[in-house]
Amino acid sequence: MLAIDSLKFSYNNREWLFNDLDLSLSFGNIYGLLGKNGAGKTTLLKLISGLLFPNGGNCEVLGFHPLERLALFLQEVYFIPEEFYVPHVTAKQYIKLYSPFYPRFDIAYYEHCMQEFNVEQNKLLTSLSYGQKKKFLIAFGLATNCKLSIFDEPTNGLDIPTKSQFRKLLALAINDEKTFIISTHQVRDVENLVDPIIILDEGKIVFNHSLEKVSDHIAFVNQFDKPQETDIFYSEKSVNGYYIVKPKTDEYESQINLEMLFNAVIAKPAAVQKLMAGE
Repeated sequence: MLAIDSLKFSYNNREWLFNDLDLSLSFGNIYGLLGKNGAGKTTLLKLISGLLFPNGGNCEVLGFHPLERLALFLQEVYFIPEEFYVPHVTAKQYIKLYSPFYPRFDIAYYEHCMQEFNVEQNKLLTSLSYGQKKKFLIAFGLATNCKLSIFDEPTNGLDIPTKSQFRKLLALAINDEKTFIISTHQVRDVENLVDPIIILDEGKIVFNHSLEKVSDHIAFVNQFDKPQETDIFYSEKSVNGYYIVKPKTDEYESQINLEMLFNAVIAKPAAVQKLMAGE
């Protein structure tokens, strides 16, 4: 579905943001893209969707090169950036103008999403709140039935009930012919939804694994006493003692904590990679 090989990108032609970045994604998954501020998550999403062009390497998505921006490619990719623009039209007018660009647009499913989100369709989009605008764009995006949908910080600006509705609608939308990429700092909003997990750090993909594989190799432990083990990857003081990320042994069956996983990978990327490789 997506193959990136030795990708290079720089904003100033001097300092590489990406230098030989590799990434491979397949259909039927909701990928979670995590990374620190400035790691290049949004840039990577724009390269994948054809909004930015690489300086070198190869980026192939759905059998196309995004930089060519062919109509057959664009009708299969929908991207909601964190900072977005909406035209001075109503939701109904927007549907009339833009839905024809997506041959599998499902107006019935769009109406269902708008009802779930409780968004008024006769008001000008520019008059809506940030959260209402985002709910409209999510509803439109899900209704396009694109093979690749990319959401950058989709839960920003959404209240708690809407976040739950978003998770439910996205879980219903995924199938073997679609792929979603969700980039977020709000991992708790999507931790029961995204799988596999991709972590971007210092211009490299330092982690790209399914949650099943994570649970096979890594344990997440809560304990009262300060940890003494030398093989832990990450520990953090919590209200109930300490939260620990360590290699899994037969004695541990734990629930995955994406925030702690991310912190462990950033703290000791080489050690985590070695563990995940079974070394």
